[in-house]
Amino acid sequence: ISQETVLMGSDTAGEWASQFNVGNNISLSINTDSREEADRLFSGLSEGGVVTMPLAETFWGAYFGMWTDKFGINWMVNYDDPAKQQH
Repeated sequence: ISQETVLMGSDTAGEWASQFNVGNNISLSINTDSREEADRLFSGLSEGGVVTMPLAETFWGAYFGMWTDKFGINWMVNYDDPAKQQH
C-alpha cells in the first residue's frame, strides 16, 4: 500500500502582512491519514518551537493543531476523520 502525504503552503497577507519576520511569511499545512500520524508529526515538528493551537477536535470535524517551529516556520496539521465528515 502506498502512502501519500499532502503538503500545502500559503503566504501571509492582509492584516498579518505587517507582522512579517524572516521565515514567518508562509504557513505549511499537512493533511494526514490518521490521528496517530497527526500526533507523530505535531510532536516531532513542534519540538523546540511554540505551540499556538494544541491538537484538538474542531467544530468542522477535524483533528487540528498549529505551531511555529524552532526555525520560525508556521505549521498546521489536519486529520479529517471520515466518520465525522458530512456528505
